[in-house]
Amino acid sequence: MKDRRKETLGAESIPKGFARLQELANNLWWSWTPDARRLFETIDPTLWQANHHNPVRLLHEVKLHRLISLADDSTFVRHYSAVLKAFDDYMGEKNTWLATQHPAVATNPVAYFSAEFGLHNSIPIYSGGLGILAGDHLKEASDLGIPLCGIGFMYPQGYFHQRINPEGWQQAEYEVLDRHESPIHQALAPSGSPCQIKVEMGGRTVFAGVWLVRVGRIHLYLIDTDVQENSSYDRQLSARLYGGDQEVRICQEILLGVGAYGCSVRWG
Repeated sequence: MKDRRKETLGAESIPKGFARLQELANNLWWSWTPDARRLFETIDPTLWQANHHNPVRLLHEVKLHRLISLADDSTFVRHYSAVLKAFDDYMGEKNTWLATQHPAVATNPVAYFSAEFGLHNSIPIYSGGLGILAGDHLKEASDLGIPLCGIGFMYPQGYFHQRINPEGWQQAEYEVLDRHESPIHQALAPSGSPCQIKVEMGGRTVFAGVWLVRVGRIHLYLIDTDVQENSSYDRQLSARLYGGDQEVRICQEILLGVGAYGCSVRWG
């Protein structure tokens, strides 16, 4: 696969006045905030459409001269400043619904486990209704100030795309998710080291890395068994949403119910 990181602007290449565009792109708050979506669309409407409304990829591919020209566009600069203010006000809000209506439980964290989370098409780790519901729960919890901690799977190959061949038969095609083009980051433990969990199952130890997605005020942790400590079989346990046979599905449930629970207790 071609390494698209070599083609990206990089944070150091973005004009100083727009330094926080990357921060905005890497928090899915923008996805349910119309002014923030319009801000990214204005940067390059053609790229915005071509990249399926993915601001991380947009910032990777937009030409530097375009951003430089926008720095002289007073309308865009005012729009950028207004969106940043709205984002900072949102993230720093203390008088949320939960804090004002139920202050006694406002600091009690809640772990939310789901096999899939439908947040945005730039993170294709969902298939349908259950995922969309779980994703909406995270967004609403963020708006209400509920201290939710989402727990799920990374699914590097996501859910399959359906194709129909010339004979009329369905074919399942999987695409490897490029985390560098999605708002997904390595989760860190309090010590600053990368998060990793391990679970004993079937007489062996299965390890998993942990990735982080910021959903407004909410953190979503995604576990991923594709790490070097695992056997080739175990590295595929979290490769696909609803993939594999019954044994794989049971292993996934153990990882989510046992291993991810430990993750939520330690780092949630």
